[in-house]
Amino acid sequence: MSKETRAGQEEIMECQVMWEPDSKKRTQMDRFRAAVGAACGRALENYDDLYYWSVESYSDFWAEFWKFSGIVFSRMYDEVVVCSVSLYSFQTWVSAPRASKFLLMNFLTESGNNQIAGLPAREGKEEIAKVTFEELRQQVALFAAAMRRMGVKKGDRVVGYLPNSEHAVEAMLAAASIGAIWSSTSPDFGVNGVLDRFSQIQPKLIFSVEAVIYNSKEHRHLEKLQQVVKGLPDLKKVVVIPYITCREKIDISKIPNSMFLDDFLAGGSGDQAPQLEFEQLSFSHPLFIMFSSGTTGAPKCMVHSAGGTLIQHLKEHLLHGDMSSSDVLLCYTTVGWMMWNWTVSVLATGASLVLYDGSPLVPTPNVLWDLVDRIGITILGTGAKWLSVLEEKDMKPVETHSLQTLRMILSTGSPLKAQSYEYVYRCIKSSVLLGSISGGTDIISCFMGQNPCVPVYKGEIQARNLGMAVEAWSEEGKAVWGESGELVCTKPIPCQPTHFWNDENGSKYRKAYFSKFPGVWTHGDYCRINPKTGGITMLGRSDGTLNPNGVRFGSSEIYNIVEAFEEVMDSLCIPQPNKNGEERVVLFLKMASGHSFGPDLVRRICSAIRIGLSARHVPSLILETKDIPYTLNGKKVEVAVRQIIAGKAVEHRGAFSNPEALDLYQDIPELQDF
Repeated sequence: MSKETRAGQEEIMECQVMWEPDSKKRTQMDRFRAAVGAACGRALENYDDLYYWSVESYSDFWAEFWKFSGIVFSRMYDEVVVCSVSLYSFQTWVSAPRASKFLLMNFLTESGNNQIAGLPAREGKEEIAKVTFEELRQQVALFAAAMRRMGVKKGDRVVGYLPNSEHAVEAMLAAASIGAIWSSTSPDFGVNGVLDRFSQIQPKLIFSVEAVIYNSKEHRHLEKLQQVVKGLPDLKKVVVIPYITCREKIDISKIPNSMFLDDFLAGGSGDQAPQLEFEQLSFSHPLFIMFSSGTTGAPKCMVHSAGGTLIQHLKEHLLHGDMSSSDVLLCYTTVGWMMWNWTVSVLATGASLVLYDGSPLVPTPNVLWDLVDRIGITILGTGAKWLSVLEEKDMKPVETHSLQTLRMILSTGSPLKAQSYEYVYRCIKSSVLLGSISGGTDIISCFMGQNPCVPVYKGEIQARNLGMAVEAWSEEGKAVWGESGELVCTKPIPCQPTHFWNDENGSKYRKAYFSKFPGVWTHGDYCRINPKTGGITMLGRSDGTLNPNGVRFGSSEIYNIVEAFEEVMDSLCIPQPNKNGEERVVLFLKMASGHSFGPDLVRRICSAIRIGLSARHVPSLILETKDIPYTLNGKKVEVAVRQIIAGKAVEHRGAFSNPEALDLYQDIPELQDF
């Protein structure tokens, strides 16, 4: 096959349309575009016109969105920051006091009292509860009153060691109403992983459970909780929520300052239910402390503001998700992942939120599709890995389920492979919008993602999001199109951290995001923007960028090809430098069940990479491995393996879902003396 023919076929593949918007449907994005055009006297014909206006007329964009979204607030902002303000000081974006009331009134709006806010669902439990907005408001008021009684005040840290449940939502919203700062991890975190995080922020109050069920097995939690509490000397109260077991059978006597949730909430005087009160706080007052994965060092503590977080999330849910009170969202996540915080914000649109806790594969791999049909879910959020697992299991929901209400599937956590697009449209639903979204904990939101107004192209994220001045930059700091480059954001965004916790002079913050290109947010991802479609392909973390023979590329480019082989269950691609500064690419393969590793497979993989990319992309060494390390949030861990191969220790193993996999990469003979 000639180079020209191959290039032509690649262009056709990259531009293959998988879904197109309904030209007869008027989305909220369409309405916003029309409103902006009328207000600003601009002819904005399509999404591209609206996007470029949003990054060029930055202050006007946020002012217009504030007005369009119908945000409830205590006081109007004074001004939207002009773009001359440096990215690093972006926390001054809006001068608007009373952010707590601004935040909570949007989540707990008094319209639609009987509208369903939450639908808690658990593995192995047939019953699905229904929590109305009125009931949610009452519970948040109870939680907040109890917190105030025990002395929680503005700026205190309240944490959850909790499953994805209504209790986590109620505790978070109550903390926010007081002006306390919320942070959370999920029960699958080990003691060290929790203490690596919570010990840095010295919480006053912790909520937890006695047990959870996952993969049809009950996992006791009190022993871990006891050890965590021992490592947090500033705790004033430990609130235990009976989750699986009835209260009478739970012994919390060994946990200092502990009490059951019912006792915590019932400590008030009189029979009158407490009223929800709001502290009046600044727009930039802290709402969440989020943590980096901590796979190679102590997790970074990223502080996110109430105002910046909500307005960013509203933009994504209302415009990019076209969400309304008629929607029902299930996002498969844990409270230890930023997707939980992002998901809970849909309450501000009036939509209903399904809070699922359990395995997505038990009792069958159809469990989430069963919920779609049973509840009438309209938007399903999941991970790219789960879609791959379903494909491997040859699941075909299109043949077994109605999925009539489902209009959108969102995928995140890792790049969505091109073959997964084919699988979704062939085996799940042909008329669904498959939206791959990408952002991260650092911005607690998305740089790019789903868009109801543009086509879905195979293998590409649809578009850069409004107000996100995203570009791919070369090493020289120049924008490149159709080529691999560093993902940068050249203008400020309200959702970036206000600061890192315990980083008084801001040096860690600046080093994390602004050291590579001074004054420009560098996210740490490698991407390619297609100039023809406007779509984006994520190419892996830039700290895992491969650079053999001077050719820079991301590991995802290799994964997209290798993991299309039925013999390969998973893969890991890393660079290995030698003492002369030269670098070679090493590819590890985890074999699928029933298949074996051998020279013929290696030859075919090398040939596929050579044809699909180039001869210089072909790994120097391909080896078999029995397992590949992942974070608790389901992301491959390349950097830690690089460290092990270089003879360095990886100490923070609590960040891994399978830390034992790291040991497989020690003392591999083929990697010695390079």
